[in-house]
Amino acid sequence: MASAKDFLKSAKRVLMPVAGFYVLLLAVLFLLQSCLIYHPDTPTRSIVATPDSIGLGFEPVKIPTDDGVTLDAWFVPAKNARGVLLFFHGNAGNISHRLESIRLFNRLRLSTLILDYRGYGQSEGEPSEEGTYRDAEAAWRYLTERRGISPKRIVIFGRSLGGAVAAHAAKGREAGALILESAFTSVPDMAQEIYWFLPVRWLTRFDYDTEAALASVSIPVLVIHSPNDQIVPYTHGRALFEVAREPKQFLEINGGHNTGFLQSEQAYLQGIDAFLTKHLGK
Repeated sequence: MASAKDFLKSAKRVLMPVAGFYVLLLAVLFLLQSCLIYHPDTPTRSIVATPDSIGLGFEPVKIPTDDGVTLDAWFVPAKNARGVLLFFHGNAGNISHRLESIRLFNRLRLSTLILDYRGYGQSEGEPSEEGTYRDAEAAWRYLTERRGISPKRIVIFGRSLGGAVAAHAAKGREAGALILESAFTSVPDMAQEIYWFLPVRWLTRFDYDTEAALASVSIPVLVIHSPNDQIVPYTHGRALFEVAREPKQFLEINGGHNTGFLQSEQAYLQGIDAFLTKHLGK
């Protein structure tokens, strides 16, 4: 019969490799977080199409940030525009992958300024959380100072990771409205759900705390989310809606994280149109 000492030796032989793998996994997650957060379609970062390929005129724009980075952007005008949409996209691809969204916003009579974060598309620099916030500030200054657009006519829009950037940009601003689509409450919350078996709240070097930023937003808010979202759980959208101040609305759509706005196109357009009519006027 094996002794307690033999048992401990056997257990040690089994547990040591497991513990080593666990520590290695923690180290990889800590060191490679930027690679997990940002997917700028490297290495080419090419622009695959422009708005004129879908019949929309546009103006190529270069936006300087306060720390010396030049961002690549498009300004897409709409006929009889009732406002200007400041578009912050998600963590993958670049502005050339958002043409369908630009088309829909154009149908809603919204001119659109869409930019690539630093390190994305043809924008300079490397992405970082603070960097994306600086990029948002630069885009706001471009619209209000260089183009002379009234803040009340600007609708700040963010999808997925862009929701966190948009909520941060809307803090303390008298913009026309804020729209959050398929957004998460925070990176630590998302990481804890994905890596539930790891102490990720201690490891994460990113916050992107949409929920905290939203609590400081005082303009009308529309939260859009799908129960079928396979990347950002529907509960995140509901949590953001709960923390948002009045006036606020929730628009439930169907479809996946990256396709819901297309799969629910009619309901999507009608819901946003009703929200804009109420808060921007006809």
